[in-house]
This record gives sequence, structure tokens and C-alpha cells, in this order.
Amino acid sequence: MKQTSFAQAEFAAKKKITRRERFLADMEQVVPWSRLLKALSPYYYPDSRGKRGRPPIPLKRMLRMYFVQQWYALADEALEDAIYDSQALRDFVGIDLGVESVPDATTLLKFRHLLEKQALTRVIFEQINDHLTERGMLMREGTIVDATIIAAPPSTKNRAKARDPEMHQAKKGNEWHFGMKAHIGTDADSGLVHSLTGTAANVADITESEHLLHGDETEAYADAGYTGVAKRPEFEGADVVWHVAEKRGKLKKMEEGPRKVLISQRERVKAQIRAKVEHPFHVVKNLFRHRKVRYRGLLKNTAQLFTLFGLANLVLARRLNPSTGA
Repeated sequence: MKQTSFAQAEFAAKKKITRRERFLADMEQVVPWSRLLKALSPYYYPDSRGKRGRPPIPLKRMLRMYFVQQWYALADEALEDAIYDSQALRDFVGIDLGVESVPDATTLLKFRHLLEKQALTRVIFEQINDHLTERGMLMREGTIVDATIIAAPPSTKNRAKARDPEMHQAKKGNEWHFGMKAHIGTDADSGLVHSLTGTAANVADITESEHLLHGDETEAYADAGYTGVAKRPEFEGADVVWHVAEKRGKLKKMEEGPRKVLISQRERVKAQIRAKVEHPFHVVKNLFRHRKVRYRGLLKNTAQLFTLFGLANLVLARRLNPSTGA
């Protein structure tokens, strides 16, 4: 029987349950751990059995550490320190400082590189969505598409004396932004993300639209930035009806009358449906605090986005259906 440490006993005796504890308890319930471990285990040190030397850290522990890093926007060294500092994080990861130490930042770095090299963050995203589909959370009858800019450091005060060449600037409203774009396709019923691409910020939203549909939907919704999407060659003969928002200037120029009232009501209905696509962006940017890219290059940052939006789907699914479990 494993002995309880003094720190664990003192922590368990406290009366207040913190927000971090509640969040981690929720994630413990909703993350499909067994499914993810089964999908990732063939890629995690497959040739380590029977070899001499220290065995690799269990995949379950590394995956939990990686998820904590994404939820709290921590660097590798900051994550190591946070686990040493927080009993709640140690309990979630499964570390007892009385008998073992926290895996260092280099170990987590190697794990992240493994996920990127083998495209395993996409596997995590797909496994989470398959899990939610089996529970009836992804209906696949309609899709909402949208994009958001994620900022990158515009400064040239770095080792290369240059900006990231794969990032670009784009004008949004009256302001210029430098970075990348996350393009997502969400379920029109639940607002959960089923498709994702990452591009430079100067890529037009409409050019990524074909990659954001799963092919089974009959209706698609988009803002005015996708005007003319139904006429693009890739959608010729497609059995999908596009509901694209009218441009504000066009509505303002219309004469007052029954026709304008009818169109305004239609636009209001479309806007209410499209509002669901903002929920994943809110979770990733505000709850997970991912407002700036963490790495150089589109490949690494897009790989991270697959994990972030997969975890955001679990948060949203928990809100939609509190009984959702692994």
C-alpha cells in the first residue's frame, strides 16, 4: 500500500476546493485516457522492451504533463517548476516527491518533438472527436467556418535578426497584425471543432474553406469574409448550401421597407448560428491563454493547435453535457 506523504495529507485536509482542482477533476473525467494511450503507445519508445538502462517514463504521465502545459500555457521549464510547487498538479500527473522527482524540461521537450515528428497531435485531435462522436456530440449535419489570427513576435531582436519567415502580416479593420491564422470548421449544432488548418496571417479565409468541410454536411455557415465561396471551382456540384453573411455596407444602402426587414431578420438568424464558432476560439485564447504563437514555423504551431482545439472540444462538451465522461 502506498504511504501518504505529509504534504498530501495536509492538502487533502484543507476545506476550500480551488478552481484549478475543479478544472483538473473535470478533465480527469472527460479526457478519453485509455483511447489516447492506445493510439499513441505504438509510437512511444516501441523498441525499449528488453533493453538495459533506465526505462522510459510512462506514456500516461508524459501525456498528462503535456496536457497541463497546454491548459496553463506553460513553457517546459515553467511546467517543471509548477509541478514542484503545486500539490494539485502533482496529484493529477501522479507524482510523489517522496519517492521520485518531476521529469525535467528536456524530457518534455523530447516528448513534444515526438508528437510533432509523428503527427501525433492530429491523432489526439481525431481520437477526441471520435470519442465525442460516439457520444452523440458531433452531428455532422452542418458546419460553421471561421478563422482567427494568432500573433507572432514582430521584433527582429533575436538570434536570427529577423522575423519568422513563415509568419506574415495582415490587416484586420484598421490595424495590422503579424502572425498566423487558425482556420476551423465547427459543428453547427454543438459548436465543436471537427476540422482545422494553420496558415500565415495573410492567407484569405475563403481559400481554406474546402479543407474545413468534412463532406457529410448539407449546410455551411460563414461570415462576410467568405462571400462568393459557393462559386469557387472546388464546390461545383457539391451538395452543400452556403449561408454567408451579407456585408454591412450592403445592408445599410438598402431602402427601408419590408424587404430590408426580412433580410435583417434572416441575417440575425444566421448570426445566432455562427456565434457558436466563437466558443472554441474563446476557450483557446482566453481559458488556455494561447494568444501568441509559442514556436517558430507553421508546422510546430499548427501541431500545437490540434492539441489545443481537441482539448477545447472536451471543455465545451463538458459544458454542453456535464455527464460526458471518458
